[in-house]
Amino acid sequence: MTDAATLFGLCAAALVGVGLYALVVNPQPLRKILAFNVVGSGVFVLFGAIARRGAALGMGGDPVPQALLITGIVVAFSATALAVTVLLRLFDETQSVTLAPDAPAADSESREG
Repeated sequence: MTDAATLFGLCAAALVGVGLYALVVNPQPLRKILAFNVVGSGVFVLFGAIARRGAALGMGGDPVPQALLITGIVVAFSATALAVTVLLRLFDETQSVTLAPDAPAADSESREG
């Protein structure tokens, strides 16, 4: 069981590392959403390994991490759907998927004067 737990831990660390690297390096919002999902997948693999810790003793897996895992997957899916919907709405409004850099604020100059 120790070898399997180590393998799951290394896979989880690799997924989190790759996801964090992609989150930092990629400027495109859709790729950031996908990178965030890869980080979440790494956390889910780690929680899955934790949930099976009782199986080595002949018992069933621990139900609390299993419940957290299932809930986390559902929440991650709905958050991803919401983020992609907001990104599509941004594209419909601006014809671009990136936010414009700080534009000169003409309104603030007219308010000061």
